[in-house]
Amino acid sequence: MKYSDKQRIKKILYFAEELIQYNKRHNVSRDTIKEDHDIQWAITTPLFNIGEQAYLLTREFKDKNPQIQWNLIAGLRHRLVHDYDATNWEIIADVVFNEIPVLIKQLQNLAK
Repeated sequence: MKYSDKQRIKKILYFAEELIQYNKRHNVSRDTIKEDHDIQWAITTPLFNIGEQAYLLTREFKDKNPQIQWNLIAGLRHRLVHDYDATNWEIIADVVFNEIPVLIKQLQNLAK
């Protein structure tokens, strides 16, 4: 099934919000992201999905919304999937705690 850009944005927003909620429910911290293998597995799934949906957005949509770094989002997904063993969990913690909340705010405007 081919999704519209708006549907993809809603999917990205869903996964981002779910990731934040998961972290709250499980008291995920920067340290647990860096040290707990189960937490690492749990947080990478939404990041995979966010990156995949960002990758599949149309070029026109991405060009109209350059305030979001679509290539970095998709690139993170590719990096996690294809080079998981070399993941820098400090960077992932920064993404989860610093970048995802900003992305959510940006996406809320686009999802309207």
